[in-house]
Amino acid sequence: MSQDRRYSFEFFPTKTDAGHEKLIATARQLASYNPDFFSCTYGAGGSTRDRTLNTVLQLESEVKVPAAPHLSCVGDSKDDLRSLLTQYKAAGIKRIVALRGDLPSGMGMASGELRHANELVSFIREETGEHFHIEVAAYPEMHPQARNFEDDLRNFVRKANAGADSAITQYFFNADSYFYFVDRIRKLGVDIPVVPGIMPITNYSKLARFSDACGAEIPRWVRKQLEAYGDDASSIQSFGEEVITQMCERLLQGGAPGLHFYTLNQAEPSLAVWNNLKLPR
Repeated sequence: MSQDRRYSFEFFPTKTDAGHEKLIATARQLASYNPDFFSCTYGAGGSTRDRTLNTVLQLESEVKVPAAPHLSCVGDSKDDLRSLLTQYKAAGIKRIVALRGDLPSGMGMASGELRHANELVSFIREETGEHFHIEVAAYPEMHPQARNFEDDLRNFVRKANAGADSAITQYFFNADSYFYFVDRIRKLGVDIPVVPGIMPITNYSKLARFSDACGAEIPRWVRKQLEAYGDDASSIQSFGEEVITQMCERLLQGGAPGLHFYTLNQAEPSLAVWNNLKLPR
């Protein structure tokens, strides 16, 4: 896109052929809105390595939208990571989302030669120079495993100083948390763009479980209203669309450098917000 801000959509690799076909159909629909890139997640401990690779290559070559694979260091050796980087570089991939990654169920501590995201960022730079635009994760409401907010800020600064080009946040529902986070890192000397991650609201029970697990706070007034709708999916979707649209308006008005939509492999919820905001196509 030619505007100063950037807009992107995220997918997760599916386990079935039918799910994959739906993902690609969704990507083609979103591609018509001319996003800057698609990203694709990477399962805990590299559990979706091959599916992530295949999905990213198909998005890049067939859907014709730049694709950004997630790459995590938990559970992967340097040789594993080096091989993936070589394949991505050969395929013309220009963007990587570099993460520590989630620990597989039952794993008490990180395994692999690299333990932290800043080490992964440094490794990518050492192996590939400036070939990749490196995204890192940001947590406006603090990473759920961080000891405290100050420690989490220092972790983010380490990732940025290791060679990150920009960041994508965990989703949130309180714009103030985003603005406070950005203000704090600017005071610590970090000037890379931090793009808000946006999660459309479509299913309250699933959202509540996921948010509790990842540390994203759902404001009490939003929870209570969603609870009041019960199984009324239409009302949940309508209310959620309004809440997310208003938050995105405030983020963009406040200077956010774009939006990154967590699609959950669905087009309509993200596009509803996109169209409400009258974003460029």
